[in-house]
Amino acid sequence: MNNLIILPIIIPFIIGAVLIIFPKHHRLQRVVSGFTAVGMLLLSIYLAIVVYQNGIIVLEAGNWSAPFGIVLVADMFATLMILLTSLLSAACLFFAFKTITPQREKFYFYPFYFFLLVGVNGAFLTGDIFNLFVFFEVMLLSSYALIVNGGTKYQLRESFKYVIINVFASALFVVAVAWLYSVTGTLNMAHISERIAELEQTGVVNVIAIMFFIVFASKGALFPLYFWLPKSYFGPPAAIAALFGGLLTKVGIYAIIRVFTLVFYHEPSYTHKAVIVTIAGFTMLFGVLGAVSQFDFKRILSYHIISQVGYMVMGLGIFTPLAVAGAIYYIVHHMIVKTALFLFAGAAERVTGTTDLKKMGGLLKTHPVLSWLFFISAISLAGIPPFSGFFSKFPIILAGFQEEQYIISGVALLVGLLTLFSMMKIFSYAFWGKQKHTNEQAKLPIGKLLLPIAPLVALTIILGIAAEPIFQYSLQVAEQIMDPSIYIESVLKE
Repeated sequence: MNNLIILPIIIPFIIGAVLIIFPKHHRLQRVVSGFTAVGMLLLSIYLAIVVYQNGIIVLEAGNWSAPFGIVLVADMFATLMILLTSLLSAACLFFAFKTITPQREKFYFYPFYFFLLVGVNGAFLTGDIFNLFVFFEVMLLSSYALIVNGGTKYQLRESFKYVIINVFASALFVVAVAWLYSVTGTLNMAHISERIAELEQTGVVNVIAIMFFIVFASKGALFPLYFWLPKSYFGPPAAIAALFGGLLTKVGIYAIIRVFTLVFYHEPSYTHKAVIVTIAGFTMLFGVLGAVSQFDFKRILSYHIISQVGYMVMGLGIFTPLAVAGAIYYIVHHMIVKTALFLFAGAAERVTGTTDLKKMGGLLKTHPVLSWLFFISAISLAGIPPFSGFFSKFPIILAGFQEEQYIISGVALLVGLLTLFSMMKIFSYAFWGKQKHTNEQAKLPIGKLLLPIAPLVALTIILGIAAEPIFQYSLQVAEQIMDPSIYIESVLKE
C-alpha cells in the first residue's frame, strides 16, 4: 500500500519520457496522454480515499528509515492537492486537444505537460525540504518550456521575467535550506519540526522562516513579488494559461501552508498574525485593483489570481482551525473556478479572435451556453451564494472577526465587492451588448470546447450546495495539519 504514493510521480515521468520518442505522431500522443490523464484522476481519487480511511501513508525510499532516508508522505492535505491537480490537468489537456495547433504540439508539448505534473505531485508528496526544492525545479523547468511554447515574441519577452524571478527565488531557496540544515542538522521536515521545537523559534530561526516565506511568496505571486504573473500568463495558449492559473501558484501556497504549520509554527504572533496577515492584505488589495483597471479578458483573470491567493494566505495567517479550513476550502474552490474561467476565455477568443473587451460583445446572443456557464463561474469567484466562492470565503472572514483581525477582514470584504465588479465588467462587455464578431464567427460551434469545462462548473455548484460535508472534510484536513505531532509520529514512527 505504501508504494501507491509514488505512482503520481512515476507515471507522468514514464509517460513523458515515452512521448519524447514520438514527437511527430500527434494522434498517438493525444491518445496516450488522454488515457493517462483519466488514469491519473482515478488513481488520485483512490489515493485520497485510502488516506482518508487509513491515515497518513509514508514511503521510505530504498528502505532507509527517516530521518536518514528520503520519504514521501501522503496525508489528507497532500492527497487533496494531488486529486485537484489530476482533475485540472485532465480538463486542460482535453481542452488542448481542440485548441493546440500542430506547430505547438511538435515542440514537445505533451512530454513537458507530464513532466510538469511530476514536479507538482512530487512537491505535494515529499517529506524532505531539499527534495521540495528539487521538485520545484522540475516543475519550473517544465513550465519554462510550456510558457514559451510556440515562440511568439510576446511570450518570449514576458516569460523572461518569469524565468528571472524564479531563478533568484531558487537560489534563495538553496541558501535557506542550507542555513536551516546548519541550525537543525537534518532535512527531513518532521525531524526539522522536532529540532526547532527543542531550539525554540526565535532569532535566527525566525529569519530562516521569513526567507522561506519570501521564496514561496515569489512562486505563489504574493505582494510585492507578483509583478511577473499577469503578463506572463497572458501569452501562452488558453490550455496552458488555465493550467498555470489554476495550479502553479497553488504549489507555492501549499508550500507556505505546509512549512508554517509543520516547521515554523512556534511564533504565530510574529510569523502568522503579523507578517503573513499583512502580506495577505496587500496581496488581495493590489491584485484586485490591477484587475479592476484592466480591459482584457485574460489579464483581468490573471490579476485575480493574485488577489485570490491573498485569501488563502489570510486563512493561514489568522491561524485557527476555522480559518485554515476556510483556506483549504478556498484553494479547492479557486483551483476549479479559475481553471474554468481561463478556459472560457480561450473559448471566447476562439469565437471572437480577441480577448480585448472593447472589441468583444454579443456572445450571449450567439453562444448562450458559453455565456451562462461563464456567468456561474464568475459570480462564484466573486463569492455570491449559493456557489463555492461564498462558502469558502465565509469561514475565513468569520475567523478574522472572531480573532479581532478587523482590518484584514474589511479588506477581504472590499476585495470581494471589487471582484464582482470586474467580473461583471467582463460579462457586460464580452457577453452582453451588441454583437461585434462576424456572422461567420457567430456560427462557429464550440460545444466540444465546453465539454471539458462543464464538469468544473458543475463542481463549483456542488461545492456550494454540499458545503457542509465538504467543509467538514476541510476542517479535518486543517486539524490534521495544525497538529504536527500526527505528521511527525507517522514519519518518524515514534
